[in-house]
Amino acid sequence: MKPLHFLGSSLRDLKKFPVAVQQEVGLQLNKVQLGKEPADWKPISIIGAGVIELRIHVGGEYRVMYVAKFTEAVYVLHTFTKKSQKTSKPELELTKQRYKQLLKERRS
Repeated sequence: MKPLHFLGSSLRDLKKFPVAVQQEVGLQLNKVQLGKEPADWKPISIIGAGVIELRIHVGGEYRVMYVAKFTEAVYVLHTFTKKSQKTSKPELELTKQRYKQLLKERRS
């Protein structure tokens, strides 16, 4: 099982979600750690290769952006509440920034 690493404020933000949402996120991320597909996801190639948006529909819309393509771990880049049909630019930019930082750290 791959370890799970939360970048930036992603864990702190996740802990602000309702308990039922946190439990569903945990269940879905556990599947990812085991190399399985989560229930509802889509690739977000505009952020970078391998970035996935995990979609949680429990009493609202919640998103977890992660990357699992690396052998050493699953990295959670960003967690947020989705408030409109389209993912907001600030949410995408923050995810992109954390992904770039992760790539930089892995190179050093």
